[in-house]
Amino acid sequence: QVHFAESGGGLVQPGGSLRLSCLVSERLFRNVGINWWRQPPGRQRKVIVSITAHDIDSYDDSVKGRFTAFRDTSKNTVYLQMDNLTPADTGVYYCNAMTGTWSWGQGTQVTVSS
Repeated sequence: QVHFAESGGGLVQPGGSLRLSCLVSERLFRNVGINWWRQPPGRQRKVIVSITAHDIDSYDDSVKGRFTAFRDTSKNTVYLQMDNLTPADTGVYYCNAMTGTWSWGQGTQVTVSS
């Protein structure tokens, strides 16, 4: 079963914005927090944003003040609003549950380049 489906990536110039979406299976959405992960080219995947089922969010220092996560309970979707993007934000973005072991979605590619 697919539990996470990411979308919204693309090519954007430095200073631009993107909004990523993470569609979460109904089974999970109301019960687990969600991590957003980023995997830069040639590097390991790392958590950059967390948002709990009660909308408590936390951010890695690399994105704090530029990225915002929020949940839409009517759509079982967690969003990641990314502003003032830099080339260092380039990578594949994934979402997954904060607890438990769940299969990964395909991710969505974000490329920040002029």
